[in-house]
Amino acid sequence: MTDHSMETTMNILQIHSSVRGRDSHSTRLANRITSALRADNPRASLTIRDLGQFPHPALDEAAVGALFTPADQRTAEQAARVAQDDGLIAELQAADIVVLGVPMYNFGIPVQLKNWIDAIARRGVTFRYTDRGAEGLLTGRKVYVALARGGRYRGTPSDSQVPYLKTVLGFLGLTDIEFVYAEGLAMGPDAERAAYADASGQIDRVLGRGAPMFEAEAA
Repeated sequence: MTDHSMETTMNILQIHSSVRGRDSHSTRLANRITSALRADNPRASLTIRDLGQFPHPALDEAAVGALFTPADQRTAEQAARVAQDDGLIAELQAADIVVLGVPMYNFGIPVQLKNWIDAIARRGVTFRYTDRGAEGLLTGRKVYVALARGGRYRGTPSDSQVPYLKTVLGFLGLTDIEFVYAEGLAMGPDAERAAYADASGQIDRVLGRGAPMFEAEAA
């Protein structure tokens, strides 16, 4: 008999950054990754942060002022602003696996995702500087990035998303990253179906599955 009381629960944090809600390709792709992870780990917990529907505030002068003010000297407004960032950091620190849904907007990441990154990148908490340089403090976590593009940009100079995400996430210690691509989604129904079929195969490969979990579908 297996003693399930000794099993460790996996914590999955799924981040949506599309503003398209249920019509989002990147969210749909991220959902597929999460569904596959939970199929393999039924006891896994899931936290979903929808930045498209509930955007995090941008890093502005007031936010920077609050962050650089000692905690015991902050106004109530400053404390509340820092607490918003603290909540995102705590979610990430509690996660074993992070799944990011990332559409391409004008060759870059959505501003909603950039605001999240600005909130979680905090000196002394998620990274620090040492005499050997910067050190990320979020090591030991797996990251899956679901990329949805209207055109085909993988491996080309037009793809600024992957280099940026590798750099900024790696800076925080999140170096174990798998990218899943759905491309050509705006190039007609056949291209869309092919993109999802290819993405499903990628998911199976990065998760070590022997056979596709998902059938190709129109999205």
